[in-house]
Amino acid sequence: MTSRPSVIRVALVEDDPDIRTGLEAILRDEPSRVRCVGSYPSAVDAIADLVTKEDSHPELPDVVLMDIEMPGTDGIEATKQLRAGHSSIDVIMLTVREDDDAVFRSLCAGAVGYLVKTTSPARLIDAVVEAVEGGSPLSPSIARRVTRSFQAVAPSPLTDRETEILRHLCEGKSYKEIAADLFISERTVHSHLKNVYRKLEVHSKTEAMARAMKERWV
Repeated sequence: MTSRPSVIRVALVEDDPDIRTGLEAILRDEPSRVRCVGSYPSAVDAIADLVTKEDSHPELPDVVLMDIEMPGTDGIEATKQLRAGHSSIDVIMLTVREDDDAVFRSLCAGAVGYLVKTTSPARLIDAVVEAVEGGSPLSPSIARRVTRSFQAVAPSPLTDRETEILRHLCEGKSYKEIAADLFISERTVHSHLKNVYRKLEVHSKTEAMARAMKERWV
């Protein structure tokens, strides 16, 4: 597991200038924790700038806060393209949409978190930190939707412990928090997740979460 940067680099993708300015102000208020390295009015602008940067570029963000509904390319498609170009970037959707389809497609695209725009500034900053620490930050209403999606409608290939760990991830917990809650080591958490990836034929926690949501496994 990679260590968390001392100051997390954050980029914003938001077409509403007032909201974008407000988000920039929130980031400026926490200079010891986060730094804004990019603020884009469209997904097209963000993709054009970010995918051309080298992985070692000092202004490449650790986290991108991504709106969904924007003119032209939407945030979900932008997330796919950003993750394809830079798998190290954690994308958190920040949107007014709370429907299951948007949540599911965002997770399938590679987003690690999903927050509504009414999220408080303090929670927003905490979510950025959670993302780089391996968590999947979700607004309470979204976490409830994700949890409800885990209703059994077909046999699951996962063990009870594997399902339990996956459910904790869907609640936005980090590997460290899951280990503490289940009284196991982080190494054991990673071991269980490797088994989950193999059984579900996926390659990341977000893909595993999306697959479990789609299949409605407990």
